[in-house]
Amino acid sequence: MQKTFAAGLALLLLAACSQKAEEKKAAPPPALITVTQVGSGEFEVVEETLGTLEVLADPKLGAEVPGRVEQVLARTGQRVKQGQLLAVIDSGDTTLANRADEAEVKRLEALAAQQERLLERQQALVAKGFLSKNAGDDVAAQRDAVRAQLAAAQARAENSRRSVAKTRVTSPLDAVVEVQIVAPGDYVKVGDPLFQLVAPHKLRAHLPFPEVAATRIVPGQAVSMSSPLAPGKVFESRIHEIRPGVVEGSRTLDVLADIDNREGLLRGGGTVNATVRIAAKAQALTVPEQSVVLRPAGKVVYVIAEVEGQKKAQQKVVRTGAKRGGRVEILDGLKGGETVALDGAGFLTNNATVAIKEAAKPGGKPGPKPEVGADATAKKADAPAQPAAK
Repeated sequence: MQKTFAAGLALLLLAACSQKAEEKKAAPPPALITVTQVGSGEFEVVEETLGTLEVLADPKLGAEVPGRVEQVLARTGQRVKQGQLLAVIDSGDTTLANRADEAEVKRLEALAAQQERLLERQQALVAKGFLSKNAGDDVAAQRDAVRAQLAAAQARAENSRRSVAKTRVTSPLDAVVEVQIVAPGDYVKVGDPLFQLVAPHKLRAHLPFPEVAATRIVPGQAVSMSSPLAPGKVFESRIHEIRPGVVEGSRTLDVLADIDNREGLLRGGGTVNATVRIAAKAQALTVPEQSVVLRPAGKVVYVIAEVEGQKKAQQKVVRTGAKRGGRVEILDGLKGGETVALDGAGFLTNNATVAIKEAAKPGGKPGPKPEVGADATAKKADAPAQPAAK
């Protein structure tokens, strides 16, 4: 009899333990989250990207005449003005060639003057009948030939004068000497590089945007740019051009915008953070980016609602729009004013029980975690009653 009673008691204990285990399994602890309100107000739709700067004017000066370099008057890093003398090439050979061309011009000028006088006499004799008209035409043809030779000689003389001038290498624009290639004593041929200049006062930004932005970005739109080279300064510009093709490697659009860099704060090859303003909406619903979670149903937001005395996370499928300043525009799925999960949203499921974490107190220490469940109810019942305020 005692053995039978002991066996029955053991079975009851096992059943009780099993029931408690099932209760614990059926009621998991609530997820601790923070919440925020769905915002409503003005929202600016923008496209953001990281671009690179290109110098629009970076000429490479080369020798236009052969010769030995006599002087170099500009150095790397030096700022030069338009027309400033940078180098001098020996002009001995070009000067002699110019003298020969000038002498040939004078010879042909004298010959042309003689042919003019001869033609006048021949025409007078033809008019009196002392010479045939054919003889007069021959003299006129000789006069025209001399004129053509004189024009050719004058062109050669002008070319040689220009060659003499080209022995003095000057800057074609206001710029900075990026590289000094030539040195005094070097012999240069036509086309040999002498200086690499760069004009930093006008830069062009290459802004890569994804293909999906092709329908939203058009020439003329305002662009705001900032650079690590000029902290705190914003450069305003407009889209100058959109290249017709798509960059093969990155599959992006190449959008171009010019920057006025007269202050010299930016440099070619640097980077800029660019923001293109697409549109501004007077009223738009927005939530923080971490509130939007990707689920099999699509992009969802968990709305916190009171269900049977417990806070539940209800899944709402949403359609999102642009992003700006860490917030996402909600185009469809929310009405506005709802309380949605913020931190911890990625760990929630539909109708999950949640506990809202209290905001931090002024001292910087977080408040006590909320009590949820039967234990909290028991503690409230056991707590001594507080005296009423007088």
